[in-house]
Amino acid sequence: MATALITGPATGIGRAFADKLALEGYDLVLVSRDEARLKEAAAELTRLHGVACEVLVADLTDRDDLARVEERFRTGPIEVLVNNAGFGQKKPFWANPVEVEEKQLDLLVRVVMRLTHAAVLPMIERGSGAVINVSSVAGFLQRGSYSAHKSWVTNFSAGLAVELHAKGVAVMALCPGFVHTEFHERMGMDKTIIPSFMWLDATDLVDAAWKDLMRGKAISIPSRRYKLLTAAARFTPRALIARVSTVGLDGRRRA
Repeated sequence: MATALITGPATGIGRAFADKLALEGYDLVLVSRDEARLKEAAAELTRLHGVACEVLVADLTDRDDLARVEERFRTGPIEVLVNNAGFGQKKPFWANPVEVEEKQLDLLVRVVMRLTHAAVLPMIERGSGAVINVSSVAGFLQRGSYSAHKSWVTNFSAGLAVELHAKGVAVMALCPGFVHTEFHERMGMDKTIIPSFMWLDATDLVDAAWKDLMRGKAISIPSRRYKLLTAAARFTPRALIARVSTVGLDGRRRA
């Protein structure tokens, strides 16, 4: 049976990917720093879908822990990687300790780069495989370090998709907007300030993303409303974007 590795799989988008890939017939390697929730999710996924779930407890911002996860790609075939782990911050860049900003940079950029690199090398040798890097529509806006990190993820994934297509390896950036998960509560954000029509369901989001991956898309933007938003952002003056882009636009949790 094929195997998929997912970071941040206990809740939210990561959990929706775990359920989807299990339904698609994949065994799972689940990676998170929260051992209790990770084991709980693994047991539930096995019970619901009858798949094998391997648990890797790791803080991906720790170099040694990250190296252990990278090694997993060399010890057994991983057909699908979902880079989902992440966290946001409510305060602006200058109001956060630089160490926290650096940790976010590590998790959202450096970890994505290293795990993608570890994944695609054996995929290229086999001539098959897929990487889904969970980015954000925030990457199409100008709103601080989080936006900058997500812009990198989207551009990195789209460029790699072009380079690896001929080698049989698919790479896609998934760019969600507001998703009903724990992400915003962890930020301490008041969710009531966001209009109800802007919220997405994680399961619907992942179903649409999987279809986009199967169609060979390099960038997946869920729902017509977010497609329109990102298209409008390309032609909207930056000053106006800066006025309306004041909160996080993603639905993940830190691994």
